[in-house]
Amino acid sequence: MTFQHPADRGGEGRGRFERLAEVVSRFTSSLAFFLICLALVAGVTAVHAAGLDLEWQLFAQGWMTTVTLLLVALLKNSELRAERAIQRKLDAIAAALLEEQGGERGKAHDDLRAAIRMEEDT
Repeated sequence: MTFQHPADRGGEGRGRFERLAEVVSRFTSSLAFFLICLALVAGVTAVHAAGLDLEWQLFAQGWMTTVTLLLVALLKNSELRAERAIQRKLDAIAAALLEEQGGERGKAHDDLRAAIRMEEDT
């Protein structure tokens, strides 16, 4: 099994994971998710302050750990997609500049136009 860069899997042929990652990424940047996290932190603090049984403290900490791990994975996915999109745009700009120096307009200019609009597809 080979692993592809997430940006290489973009476009119309994106899989379920890529679509799910995009939806979750949008949700995690919302006010609703912030309030959920704030409630989770308040709940963990309340469990500790109330001195509840160790099982409840471990349960609360387990949820915090789970949310943290999932967010780290999501952040890495978003980072890789953004990194690859930037690199594609830089490559397209360089190719278009080389074409322009040669006095012609062709495929590189079309690629540059496509790269500029790439973030709309991801």
